[in-house]
Formats: sequence, C-alpha cells, structure tokens
Amino acid sequence: MHMVIYALVEASTENEALAAGKTVFNRLVGSESHSCAVFDYFVTFDEEDTSVAGKARWGELPTAVPVDSDDGQDLLERGWQATEEEFERNLDRVKEAIDELSDEEIMRNEDLARHAFHQVGAYDGPTVFLYNEYANGIRHREQLDRVLEESEILWIVPADVHF
Repeated sequence: MHMVIYALVEASTENEALAAGKTVFNRLVGSESHSCAVFDYFVTFDEEDTSVAGKARWGELPTAVPVDSDDGQDLLERGWQATEEEFERNLDRVKEAIDELSDEEIMRNEDLARHAFHQVGAYDGPTVFLYNEYANGIRHREQLDRVLEESEILWIVPADVHF
C-alpha cells in the first residue's frame, strides 16, 4: 500500500530541505546501516521517472516548502489530520474490542484486535504521517508544537512510501 508521509526538517534552502528529507526517508526504509525498515521504499516529488508512485500516484505536490508558507501549512494540516484520523480509527477499534471480545479472543487477534492495539501504540509506520529530522514519528500535538517552536527555518518534505 502507498501513503504520503512528511518530514519536518531545518534547512536554509529547498535543496537542503529535500536532502534532509531524503535522509529521514532513507532511515525509514532501512537504507542506513543503523536503521530499521519501517517502509519498503519512498519516492519524493522531485522524481519524474516513476509511473506508480509520487506524482504518478498523487499528482503534483511541492518537493519541499517552508512550513510557514501557505503550501507548507496545507501539507502540515494534511499530515496532522491523517495522523489524528488514523489514531481515532484504531482507538475506536481497541475500545470496541475491549467491550465486545473476551481476553482469549483478543489474544487470538479476533477481528484484528491486537493489530489495532499495536497501531495505537505505534511510533512509526502506516499510522504516523509526520516525522522529525531524526525520523522519529510525531504522535501527539504537543510533540508537533515543540518541533514547530524549536526550529528557526522549518521545511516540510512529502514522500510517497510503500508498506
């Protein structure tokens, strides 16, 4: 499956931001020796030679834009809204499992209950859409606000990832 995720990185120029974003995405696909693969691969929106990912799948998105620009705010809102929606969806599944299933049914992963528990607690992967420059998932609003406040010149870099 494909999804668009976003890296929030400090940079002075669009090229620096794109390079920093690619570093984040490389960590998330396990390209660096000390990283563990969360996604299978990524395509940034500067790439023209793919027919199944990036622009070919999602249309035109900025390659990298300052967070405080209109486009940056739009991307940030998309990423944060997707994070909240996915969290709420999985949390509802967890609550339903607790109300309706026995402990043994949950242990057997009836109705994918354990999967929902795992997704609610995930630090990265398909339920997390925003990442800081260290490839750490941004999971709650206070964490996002801290990243936004601590940076001088913050850019947002989108990428299409496959998982």
